[in-house]
Amino acid sequence: MPFGWDLSAALALAALVLGYLFGSIPFGLLLTRSAGLGDIRSIGSGNIGATNVLRTGNKKLAAATLLGDALKGTAAVLLAGWLWGPQAAIVAGLGAFLGHIFPVWLRFRGGKGVATYLGVLIGLAWPVAILFAIVWLAMAYLTRYSSLSALTASVAAPLAFLGLGQYDKAILFIILALLLFLKHRPNIARLLSGTESRIGQKG
Repeated sequence: MPFGWDLSAALALAALVLGYLFGSIPFGLLLTRSAGLGDIRSIGSGNIGATNVLRTGNKKLAAATLLGDALKGTAAVLLAGWLWGPQAAIVAGLGAFLGHIFPVWLRFRGGKGVATYLGVLIGLAWPVAILFAIVWLAMAYLTRYSSLSALTASVAAPLAFLGLGQYDKAILFIILALLLFLKHRPNIARLLSGTESRIGQKG
């Protein structure tokens, strides 16, 4: 195992599955359906995340989706860490992120993962989560692009872990950042073409 890990394959699998099950809870879909707003996948971008939920005009549901998508990552990390230790917590973080972006219940078509990325980060290292938030806010203020802010912040987190010498966490968040970039390919294309919507922009 990397970096002197002693986590058994069985426990690693258990942590991965536990994280995946937490992460695959589609809060955006469940909340909008419970509010009588139908299937969130039929409007806007078709995404199940908070940004698309906001397109329903219901800010409270969007905030609840954001909170749920973040906390499921935090909960998976904390529970796995409590049950099996810090190495299992890292594996559960990967599982939670994979569960959110590739949920089996929705034919593996989930959200883009920003909130869950942050939730996993909170569970594993809340000071780095604060750094993530600061970078996101700074980029959002400077550029007014939510996608660019999230992608920049996702790069800052593994760099912070590398600087702290926490290489196992750095590798996890490098993987998560790469997956974030993969899920944001349409946004990146729009950023490059100058057609990406800015924060607060209508239409």
